[in-house]
Amino acid sequence: MKVDLHLHSNNSDGSDSVQNLYNEICKAKLNVFALTDHDTISGLEEMENLVSSDIKFIKGVELTSLCGDIKCHLLGYGVDYNNLELKNLIEKGKLLRRQKLETRIDYLKDTWNVELTEEEKQWLYSRKSVVKTHVANVLVKRGLAKDNLSAMQKYLDACKTGNTRFSGKDSISAIKNSGGIVVWAHPLGGEGEEHLTKEKFIPKLEKMIDFGIQGLECFYSRYNEDESLLLFEIAQKYNLLVSAGSDYHGANKSNIEIGKLNCDNKIIDYKKITILDILLGK
Repeated sequence: MKVDLHLHSNNSDGSDSVQNLYNEICKAKLNVFALTDHDTISGLEEMENLVSSDIKFIKGVELTSLCGDIKCHLLGYGVDYNNLELKNLIEKGKLLRRQKLETRIDYLKDTWNVELTEEEKQWLYSRKSVVKTHVANVLVKRGLAKDNLSAMQKYLDACKTGNTRFSGKDSISAIKNSGGIVVWAHPLGGEGEEHLTKEKFIPKLEKMIDFGIQGLECFYSRYNEDESLLLFEIAQKYNLLVSAGSDYHGANKSNIEIGKLNCDNKIIDYKKITILDILLGK
């Protein structure tokens, strides 16, 4: 069985349309996959209408959240995209992201003397879930950076946007009340972040459990075998579900292929991905 429970389309910060993402999923011969765009559920219905009966599609979302003092991304699996609480939270997120975008546009002008054109602004405003990657795309097209990561590091990372994250309480409530399962995405650290040691991770984990997470993304494209094993053993100890995902963004993240569940691209025994026991029954 080939599984990937963490994929992004251009409804958030992926480069692929839903149709093109589905084409790539078919090429990768996945048996089970989840679409988990950042702070939007816009692509779920379209994907649902595309998927053939021999592939299991898990409707998901990835909510940018703050659990106490812990900045985190919370994956929701098996959500109902018609749920009113979830839809209201997503609408709130659109306003928060628009505020963050305006701050970044002003920062580029005031700090770097880079003023976006009306056409560039309108493209950014048209995104269903605008994120830092989209602004970086504009800078790369301008020739100001060679790729998204270097554009963000040079021009955007120092910009103070304030807290525009969902409260962890609201995120977890919306996921659970829409029928979903809450999983902490890349819990040791995400793209470009320093990975936590076990000693630093456990105190954060115990806080996250108190907030109500139900699982950990133990197998992840940027984690090595030792890191995945550590997370897997911790998940078993704390009776948490185990998830696995590549965090595929198409051309917007380098060297991440669909179905890549560790940095060495080793095959993972799907029986270790314990969340499947629940998701395949949904």
